[in-house]
Amino acid sequence: MKARIFAEENKKWWTLAAVAFGLFMIMLDNTVVNVALPSIGKDLKISISELEWIVTGYALVFAALLITGGKLADMFGRRKIFVIGLAVFSLSSLACGLAPSAGFLIGARMVQGIGAALMNPATLSIITATFPPRQRGQAIGIWAGVSALALAIGPLVGGLIVDNIGWNWIFFVNVPVGVLGIVVSMLVIKESRDTSHEQSIDLPGLVTSGLALFALSYALIEGNQRGWASAEILGLFVAAAVLLAAFIALESRQRLPMLDLSLFKIGSFVGANVVALLVSLGMFGVFFFVSLYVQNILGYSPTKAGAVFLPMTLLIIFIAPIAGKQSDRIGGRWLMGGGMTLLGISLLLYQRAGLHSSFWTLLPSMILGGFGMAMTMSPMTSVAMGSVPVDKAGVGSGVLNSFRQVGGALGIAVMGAIVASYTHAAPRTPEGKQQFVDGLHAALLVSAGITFAAAVVAIVLVRVKPSVEKAHVEAALAG
Repeated sequence: MKARIFAEENKKWWTLAAVAFGLFMIMLDNTVVNVALPSIGKDLKISISELEWIVTGYALVFAALLITGGKLADMFGRRKIFVIGLAVFSLSSLACGLAPSAGFLIGARMVQGIGAALMNPATLSIITATFPPRQRGQAIGIWAGVSALALAIGPLVGGLIVDNIGWNWIFFVNVPVGVLGIVVSMLVIKESRDTSHEQSIDLPGLVTSGLALFALSYALIEGNQRGWASAEILGLFVAAAVLLAAFIALESRQRLPMLDLSLFKIGSFVGANVVALLVSLGMFGVFFFVSLYVQNILGYSPTKAGAVFLPMTLLIIFIAPIAGKQSDRIGGRWLMGGGMTLLGISLLLYQRAGLHSSFWTLLPSMILGGFGMAMTMSPMTSVAMGSVPVDKAGVGSGVLNSFRQVGGALGIAVMGAIVASYTHAAPRTPEGKQQFVDGLHAALLVSAGITFAAAVVAIVLVRVKPSVEKAHVEAALAG
C-alpha cells in the first residue's frame, strides 16, 4: 500500500515535469526570436514590418485561440490536446527553421501560435486535475518558476545560438525537445476531461470569442503603427466590442456553452483575472522598453541586455514556489496585494535611470520587482484555478491566459504611445536619447499606478483562505 501511494505521489511530480517541459518551449520562443530578428532580416532580406509580423503573427493567433484551446482540452481530454499542441508546435518549429521567405516564416509562426494555444491552457488544467488543493499552489509556483526561467535565459540562449550556429537553430532545437515531451507526456500524464454533463462543440461561441480576441489583439498591436484614430483601428475595436457582446449573449442562451458565465459570479476568479490583466498591462511594456533602454541608450549587446533581467527572473524562479505553497496555507489575497505593492515601488525606482546609468542603478528595481512578481504570479494563478471546479479547469486556464495576453499587448501599446509622445528628435542624437528616457520615466509612472491599482483589486476581491473560497464557489455556482 505504501509503495502504491509513493508511486502515485511520484507520478504527480513527473506529470508536472512533463507539462513544464511544454510550457518551457512556449515561453522560450517568446524571447529567443526577438534576439534573432536582425539575423533573420539580413538572411531572408525582409522589411522591418515583416519582421514585426514574425512576432505579432504568433501573438495574435496565440491570444485569439486560448479560450478555445482550454475548452477543447476539457472536452476531448487534457493530455490529448496537450500532446496534439506539442506536436503542432514542434512541426511548425521545423517549418520555421526551413523557411525560405518572409511569408513562409510568418505563416509557420502563426501555426506555432495554434500549437501554443492548445498547449498552454492544458498545462494549468492538467496541474489542477492532478494535484489536490493542499499541493496545487506549490505545483503552480513551480510552473510559474519554469515560465520565468524560460523568459530569463531566452535572450542568452538565443544570442549564443545565433552567434555560433545560426538563427534557424532557435527553431530546430524545439523538434527533439518536443518529441521527448510527447513521449514523456504519454507515459506519465493521466488523462482527464470535463465529465460534469454531456459535451458538444459550441461553434458560435468558438467563432465569436476567437474573432473578438483576434480583432482586439490586432488593434492593440498595430495601434501605434497605423494610428489610434485611424478607421482601421477604430473599426477593429468596434468589431471586438460587438463580437464580445455577441459571445456573451450567445453563451447566456446556449444549453451547453463554451464558457460558463456563472464563473464570473465568483469574486476571487474575477479578482485574479483582473489582477492578471493589470500586472501584464503594467509589466509587459516594462520588459520591452527597459530592454530597448539598456541596448539603445546604455549600449548593451542583446545578450548582455538579457542578462540585466537575471536578478529579477532568478528571484521569481526561487521564490514563486514558496509563495505558491504559502497561498495553499493562507490564501492569495495578501500575498498578491503585497507583491503588487512591491512591484509598484520597483517601477518608481526606475526614475533614477538616465543616459549614463549603470547596472547597479537598475539592480534595486530588479530585486524588488523579482520579489513582487514572485509573490503575485503563483498565488494569482492558484487563486484563479482554485476558484473554478476541476471540470472547468481548461476553460478557466484559457480565460486567465487570455486576460494575460490581452493585458500584455495593451501594456506594450500604452507604453509605446507614451514614449512616442515624448520622442521627436532623431533616436541616435543626444536630444533623441534624452526624450526617450523622459518618455520611459512617464510610462513607468503610469505602470506603477496600474500595479498599485492591481494591489487594491486583489485585497478587495480575493477571499482570505482556500476553505472560504471553496464555500463561495459552491454558493455562486448553485445560484
